[in-house]
Amino acid sequence: MKSPRVTPQQAWDALSAGNERFMNDTLRHNNQDTDRRHELASGQAPDAAFLGCADSRVAAEMLFDCGLGDLFVARNIGQVANMNMVATLEYAVAMLGAAVIVVLAHDSCGAVAAAIEQTTARPPQVTEAIKDELSLIQPSVQQVWFKEHRDTPYVDPDQIDANAVGRRHLVTTINQLIRSSRVLSDAVAEGRLGIVGCQYQLHNGRVAPVSSVGKLDIELTAFA
Repeated sequence: MKSPRVTPQQAWDALSAGNERFMNDTLRHNNQDTDRRHELASGQAPDAAFLGCADSRVAAEMLFDCGLGDLFVARNIGQVANMNMVATLEYAVAMLGAAVIVVLAHDSCGAVAAAIEQTTARPPQVTEAIKDELSLIQPSVQQVWFKEHRDTPYVDPDQIDANAVGRRHLVTTINQLIRSSRVLSDAVAEGRLGIVGCQYQLHNGRVAPVSSVGKLDIELTAFA
């Protein structure tokens, strides 16, 4: 088990500061030159890992003003915690010493919209592989739907807040990571790892913390 080089709080604070620079157009573009490439040729030691949506608008290193070797990134549609993602994040923590995992949802998520469509009375056809991934988001769709609609289990896309579904799924993803991995659970319990769930706001570039697990002092964002 690789020991982290920083505390979870220090790792998160560095990412948070990077996101502030991204929002304010004061990017430093550190660790993106020839010297950094040479430095990393023999190995990597990222302090943070990232589970995010594969959406082309959500590029992790840019959002946090990171460079080569700073962030261990895993992405898929809708940032679902399938076993491949769990294994990837276990590797980041156990083998590389990452001190924080950021799980990042974002507004206007196509995967969330597709999961909502799959929960309607007449879902559109998708491939079996896509359907399997969307099925991990659909419980969050139904949880949000049943808060205000109990007359039918079939969702009307015009009557559900897709961004609220995204935040619900974000929390579910974190819970799934903890349930699925003793490596991650033990690291959190021992104070070596923090997990922060955030929603990225496309219009202003902000990575807004929604949920956290571990020894972290973070002001969470309250959504209406």
